Amino acid sequence: MSTGVPEGYDPYAFEPFAVTVDLAVFTVRDGRLHVLLVERGADPYKGHWALPGGFVLPRESAETAARRELAEETGLTGGTAGALHLEQLRTYTDPDRDPRMRVVSVAYAALVPDLPEPRGGGDAAGARWWDAGRTGPLAFDHDRILADAHDRIGAKLEYSCLATAFCPPEFTLGELQQVYETVWGVELDRPNFRRKVLTTPGFVQAVEGSPRRTGGRGKPAALYRAGAATALHPPLLRPEGRST
Repeated sequence: MSTGVPEGYDPYAFEPFAVTVDLAVFTVRDGRLHVLLVERGADPYKGHWALPGGFVLPRESAETAARRELAEETGLTGGTAGALHLEQLRTYTDPDRDPRMRVVSVAYAALVPDLPEPRGGGDAAGARWWDAGRTGPLAFDHDRILADAHDRIGAKLEYSCLATAFCPPEFTLGELQQVYETVWGVELDRPNFRRKVLTTPGFVQAVEGSPRRTGGRGKPAALYRAGAATALHPPLLRPEGRST
């Protein structure tokens, strides 16, 4: 069976278009959900803030391009890349989403524990963490991508163990609860949350023999790490009507 180009096929029969990647990278800082933004250093939208991203090169996959662009535009590499939870969000195909030409974007959502301030590089004039609820208008259709990514993460916290991706390798149940409260924007009952986490098989694993973490008041809190489970059975559903 031939796998070459069919005889008579014209690769120029269709108008060419570009493929880009955009990344909504979230972390929890100071009890608030933050998103990583870059200041665009070139037109279009020069001087505006946007999600990090860029064009997919001819011989790379979209995920490879996403990790490369993240490193080039923000300096988040090395150990940071290892701590990064990256998943494909959706594809954005509006014909007029980019004023330069027809551009299809493959968007990703990424979660990382709290990190130092990033540095701008590549096409970015600067990079910084922004409060996810106070970003203001972004370049292109990045407001829509950011909103979709936030919704996806909030939903996945209900039925997956994704919340541990926001935490350091060893964390307290209070730190894990803060992730849920920050992403969902609700206040959770501490004893009920603790019971649900500890009775869900494989959600977390106690760190044996590790010194407990103190928070300034009360007895030191036990430390945990992410367990082997990836899904929550039963799901940990967000409560209604208890906004923080």
